[in-house]
Amino acid sequence: MINTVNLKKSHPTRRRFLMGTAGACAALGTGGWLWSREQPWQVFRRTSHALGSSITMSVWHRDEAAAEAALDAAFTELELVESVMSIYRPESQLSRLSQDATLDDPHPHLVTVLKYATALAKETDGAFDVTVQPLWELYHSAKKQNRLPSEAEVIQARALVDWKRLEVTPTRLQLSGEGMAITLNGIAQGFAADAAMTVLRRAGVAHALIDAGEMNALGGKPDGAAFTVGIQHPRHDDAFVSMAKLQNRCLATSGDYQTRFSDDFTHHHLFDPHTGHSPTELASVSIVAPTAMAADALSTAVFVLGAERGMDLVRRTPGTDALLVSKSGQITSTEGFPLNA
Repeated sequence: MINTVNLKKSHPTRRRFLMGTAGACAALGTGGWLWSREQPWQVFRRTSHALGSSITMSVWHRDEAAAEAALDAAFTELELVESVMSIYRPESQLSRLSQDATLDDPHPHLVTVLKYATALAKETDGAFDVTVQPLWELYHSAKKQNRLPSEAEVIQARALVDWKRLEVTPTRLQLSGEGMAITLNGIAQGFAADAAMTVLRRAGVAHALIDAGEMNALGGKPDGAAFTVGIQHPRHDDAFVSMAKLQNRCLATSGDYQTRFSDDFTHHHLFDPHTGHSPTELASVSIVAPTAMAADALSTAVFVLGAERGMDLVRRTPGTDALLVSKSGQITSTEGFPLNA
């Protein structure tokens, strides 16, 4: 079943995620306490920057030393992911692949992400395509000149976009076209959240929330309540479209407002690989899925596919729900989307 309502400005806030009740909000700061009948829980929060985004990890634990050790390990894992997948580091494996068109002995993390990316590209007939980096570079360069690319320039860049020319094996990655390049901006942040959460779980953490631009919730709050997460309004920086409850699920949002090349939201960082232009139907797509990597990638894929085809993809993907906001402000969601009533 699909639910449809009209978009209203609501829920202004200073942060991407909330904790719901006033008592839980008070517990957010390091050193705050959330009391149970048996013994207290303390929440530890740490923020850093990776993969072009601010990343915050919040861990609820009874033991300070154990919590800090878990956070240390999780942020070490985050640094590993960035060293492999960052497009901003020329020495990263991803940068070397784009530069040399081949990479031997790739890190298993990179293989995992690219295998998922190519499988989703096949599933969506190329709507999700990690080889769109030449389009990004074209639009970014044109913006520096206070213009949009010409259609001839778009056609030329689009000729370098084709996920089928990316070969992925455990021992070798290969791009078969000169000038091709890969960006993992639509999937790496989600994978990073998953990788960090795996480390926290292995360290014995049972309650955690990671905000890497994509949200990953391990369990819920120690009192049994779910985490309350805000979904950014695509037209108002100080408002949420809605609130969602997360418990052992992940949330990602892709929107036309995040990086724009024109003030009217027509040209932005989300590209349809078949046209070289940004899709025109939707303003934002929020996906809830079992992993942050899936939520991250699917939010981009659905945005490109549009409402009808995108919802078809969501319906046939187990454990996945969606909330779409159209350019006109209409909200459509699946029945299972965990809206905070």
